Amino acid sequence: MADISIGVGLVAVGASLAFGLSAIASGIAEKSIGTAAVGAMAEKEELFGKGLILTVIPETLVIFGLVIAILLMGMAK
Repeated sequence: MADISIGVGLVAVGASLAFGLSAIASGIAEKSIGTAAVGAMAEKEELFGKGLILTVIPETLVIFGLVIAILLMGMAK
């Protein structure tokens, strides 16, 4: 138990914040984009591909957050 320092805990908190906040931001962004995409597809069905691509783009924020979290946890060792 004495081998674990406060620094490891702080790195874990930072990694969880990096991942969690990026996921929340992605959800907020995807809500607005998804609403607009569904509205556009209701009027013109040809816009499905563009709407799908625009809806997937905010998910890259979560991937970036996950990469940062993994890098931070690698520093803790």
